[in-house]
Amino acid sequence: MSRFDNLEFGSPTEGRARSSAKGAEHYLAEAQGAFESGDFEQALRFYGRVLEYNPNCAAAWTGQVRMLIELQRLDEAKAWADKAVERFPRESELLAAKAVVLGRLGDLQAALTFSDAAIEEQGNTPYVWLARGDVLLARQEKQADFCFGKALAMAARDWLGHWLASRIHSFYDKFSLALKYAQQALALAPSRAVVWLQLGYCQQGLGLFGAAQHSFLQARQLDPRRAPAVATATAAMQSNTGLFSRLRGVLRQWLGS
Repeated sequence: MSRFDNLEFGSPTEGRARSSAKGAEHYLAEAQGAFESGDFEQALRFYGRVLEYNPNCAAAWTGQVRMLIELQRLDEAKAWADKAVERFPRESELLAAKAVVLGRLGDLQAALTFSDAAIEEQGNTPYVWLARGDVLLARQEKQADFCFGKALAMAARDWLGHWLASRIHSFYDKFSLALKYAQQALALAPSRAVVWLQLGYCQQGLGLFGAAQHSFLQARQLDPRRAPAVATATAAMQSNTGLFSRLRGVLRQWLGS
């Protein structure tokens, strides 16, 4: 894979990077900022830059896996996770991220095994428990709710955890719970465009098209860079609205006959 090929471990580039003002810490912060803005492609690139400077940064390896998950590039995420776990076999959040990849790919037993390993490695962090919930949703197990509750109890005032919980539930088409978590994230971060965007996706999934339109508008006003995502969501919503209107017409016709 090209992403692996671009990493020249132990090369002179690594030595030059350590003396650069824009080193690994700079790009790690940039990656986190891009992630929190919902720009997963940009975050992926920044994590790649971190590894050019410091190939032993476990957080950047984990970040790559997580961004590939968010982009739903699951086969690539699995290949990257496999490579990363070879280097960091006891990194709890990396193990948790690999568990998510395996769960979403349908390898449910292996997903649970890696999730167990993440917790056993003193992985008592919000992400480890969000990932555990993700795996249990893939397995359709009721204990998933406990895991999300535990994750968010650790970071009750952090919008990011609630936003991620909403995104996870959206992936599994559980839009009622996704909406609840998005609303909680919004209460903590009402000026975050990415939260409004997620709220709109949840409302759209529930057929609440008027509310979704308002949320998308708020997202675009707060961050004009969200305009392409808003346009795509609005087009899909208009298509769905037209379909529902036609179905209602057919139903009325059938009931009246």
